[in-house]
Amino acid sequence: MAVLFPVIYRKSIGAEIKLCSRIKNILVPVASVENGITNLRYATSLAAIYNARIYVTYIKTENTELILKEVLENTNTQDVQVVSKPIGGDIFEGIAELSRVLKIDLIVLSPQSTSIKDEVYLGIVTTKIIRQTKTPLIVVPKDYLFRRFDAILFAMKNAKIESTEASDTLVSFIDHFNAKLNVFRVVTPDTAENYRTLQPELMAIAEHIKISENATVFQGITEHFSAFNPELLCVLQRKNKDGFFKKTIGSKRNNF
Repeated sequence: MAVLFPVIYRKSIGAEIKLCSRIKNILVPVASVENGITNLRYATSLAAIYNARIYVTYIKTENTELILKEVLENTNTQDVQVVSKPIGGDIFEGIAELSRVLKIDLIVLSPQSTSIKDEVYLGIVTTKIIRQTKTPLIVVPKDYLFRRFDAILFAMKNAKIESTEASDTLVSFIDHFNAKLNVFRVVTPDTAENYRTLQPELMAIAEHIKISENATVFQGITEHFSAFNPELLCVLQRKNKDGFFKKTIGSKRNNF
């Protein structure tokens, strides 16, 4: 089931695919002990591979400082450097500022729900961070432990993809883990003809390409996910908030 695997959300993959430098700085927002431990353990495993630094951030209160203390005590950070960076205001503005100042390459978050089948999966906090940041993110399911990326599923609706800095992370994973990239195109009733042809640069690095007709991207992914059996699912966040992200907004619960 999809819920067993990390889900990495991309703004887009570049029109010119190229190998990139390693991940150097990872940001892990902490709001609860349970999610904090899962995310920090996952980030630590990834950081150890890339020799990266981890920054943990939280809204500075007496309660959250105790939460962070418990998270750190229950996480074996190995030889990875972990730096605390509290936020003294709006969490969204704080994460955006930290990402800019610290040159964050990747943010590790949690979903609100434990099942992708639930009406609300991501929750409003994680969803808002996804929509507001240009930094690549990994959303890690509850209690999920890191495992190397042997297969990556890149699902999309529109084949015309604009270039952003976010493409580097996906290509880095493919290169670093020697991963197989499976491209999954979901054609919906409203997909324009000029958005149906895959870019040659993307086709060149794809191990396998599959095209499916479905009512929504979400429906296509849930229907065909098990056939790919990836360790990582990559999806695109567009200006149009419908499609895969339409069902992600939930209550105002602080779920990252």
